Amino acid sequence: MNYQNEYINPIVEQRADPWVYKHTDGYYYFTASVPAYDLIELRRSKTIQGLDEAEPVVAWRKYETGPMSANIWAPEIHYIDGKWYIYFAAAKTTETNDGLFDHRMFVLENESENPLEGTWVEKGKIKTKWESFALDATTFEHKGIRYLVWPQKDPDIPGNSNLYIAEMENPWTIKGESVMITKPEYDWEVIGFLVNEGPAVLKRNGKIFIAYSASATDFNYCMGLLTADETSDLLDPKSWRKSKDPVFQTNEENSVYGPGHNSFTVSEDGTKDVMIYHARNYKDIDGDPLYDPNRHTRAQVITWNEDGTPNFGIPVPDGRPVKN
Repeated sequence: MNYQNEYINPIVEQRADPWVYKHTDGYYYFTASVPAYDLIELRRSKTIQGLDEAEPVVAWRKYETGPMSANIWAPEIHYIDGKWYIYFAAAKTTETNDGLFDHRMFVLENESENPLEGTWVEKGKIKTKWESFALDATTFEHKGIRYLVWPQKDPDIPGNSNLYIAEMENPWTIKGESVMITKPEYDWEVIGFLVNEGPAVLKRNGKIFIAYSASATDFNYCMGLLTADETSDLLDPKSWRKSKDPVFQTNEENSVYGPGHNSFTVSEDGTKDVMIYHARNYKDIDGDPLYDPNRHTRAQVITWNEDGTPNFGIPVPDGRPVKN
């Protein structure tokens, strides 16, 4: 079977910033930003394709007022030391200040075996070096150390967000210094906004890869890649090499626009790496792209180059009709 046809896109309609995690129970767990940005939902399926038909369960709803009352963005579900965690961003207002939203990063915890059941407990805000725009936190473990990677606004650096890494004391607390590993600098990272966001970690072939997204959330949205050797000091910015060109971007011929904000999982048989991402199937948007709901969740198998780096290819065309 041609790997490009293994999944029929879109997987789930109107779900941006998608996160898919395959657990040891054989289920794929899925969460993403919903169009109203007002809650966090979870669903699960034994197959990636089946996530579309899976019944969503609301894990958490926004508050009426306060720091978690607006623009609930980009939830991620992780399983750490026998407990489930959801990382997400929330703001106190939908208004912006000098073009920046007011997001901070928050963590939920659930001790149930099945995260679609039980109670999600708020573990609070992830405290960082600055009180500034921060979102899209992701976490990974390497050589017994847990790390957090996230985008944030440094008040002294122009733009919306750079990517930072830090060691973690526990799943909701940073330990030690945070280190910047990339900032928007190439032409393709600064279209509309100076943005590096949506990090996702993949460990393969003796290397650690961090895919991330750049530029405005319209058809200019695209993905870059950071690479570090698994034996290097991940808290040393010099350990990370950055792609000079986008590794995944709009393909007009296939009508896939603004692909990005991805996560990584594996195929049902465990033999292939699968990228989950969002994109639109049209280029022109009325109004603010953030409030256009038609960033649909898509899946695509990635292949590997001879040097051990991922080859994302080009976004494959939709295989089923979408009612926009």
